[in-house]
Amino acid sequence: MKQAWVRIAPWNKDLAVAALESGADAVVLEAGAKARMAELGVMKVLAPDGDLRPGVDVIEMEIKSKADEVAAAKAPGDKILVLRMQDWTIIPLENLIAQRGKLFVVVRGADEARTAIQVLEKGVDGVVIETDSAAEVRRAVTMAHDAGAKVSLEPATVKEARPLGMGDRVCVDTCSNMDPGEGMLVGNATEGLFLVHAETMDNPYVAARPFRVNAGAVHAYTLTPGERTRYLSELKAGDEALVVRHDGKTRVAFVGRSKVERRPLMLVRAEARGVEIGVVLQNAETIRLTAPGGKSISVAALKPGDQVLVHLMGGARHFGMKVEETLKEK
Repeated sequence: MKQAWVRIAPWNKDLAVAALESGADAVVLEAGAKARMAELGVMKVLAPDGDLRPGVDVIEMEIKSKADEVAAAKAPGDKILVLRMQDWTIIPLENLIAQRGKLFVVVRGADEARTAIQVLEKGVDGVVIETDSAAEVRRAVTMAHDAGAKVSLEPATVKEARPLGMGDRVCVDTCSNMDPGEGMLVGNATEGLFLVHAETMDNPYVAARPFRVNAGAVHAYTLTPGERTRYLSELKAGDEALVVRHDGKTRVAFVGRSKVERRPLMLVRAEARGVEIGVVLQNAETIRLTAPGGKSISVAALKPGDQVLVHLMGGARHFGMKVEETLKEK
């Protein structure tokens, strides 16, 4: 998770409320505005009279030239360095990320925040959001906090794996290669999702396609960034997908292509902590779930008693967002 600060100077109550409600890590204020923020709630403040002080705890520099980049690299490493990038030049940012930590960058919204936290894969340590839109504050804070976030995974015991016949399944090709032990979370119902393994393994019939998750039937849910679920059938080129590792670490990948094709299907049912969950997958040896420890297991070899990784969610969903209501999906 990356840090997300919101600059509110001059004072703007709507932005302050958005920062507080979205869970921003700090606000950047003018002198004298700390008391107004305290009226709304408790939050760390960067201001001349704040918890963090400009020039003392935090240094801000504008990068307009190579000389500015060199100067920034020499800034004291014990202080947080906030960069303001002219024309959003990526190369200087890459160079500085490679040289130091405690690096923040000013962004104007969620799209720039995404770029900053993905540069050189490592990304900056945080972003300072400057916008007059409360909605964009919420989007950008969520984007920063989702970076590298973890989901809880636990073993479930397979109860059944049986053929169903023909149906429509979705194959998701992303713009990123995945490693062994990575995949996407997919399931029939919101109670729980299975970690469907990416096609990272060669077999005698087809080469590995590590950018691909042969994900499941068209009706299935998949977890996407922001803890939202979407139907697999909705995914299209340019959409965000959530890649999940066997230890729960996550990263965002973009869908390059989503293929819906008619294929033989199978139902897998499993149980974790007394909760029974299921998923409908393509019935083929190249389709794999993920076992504890990250090893993949082909659905063609699944048998009762096998252990697979799942994410128990609980609760109902309304347009992909969690809501509290009575709902039982079978």
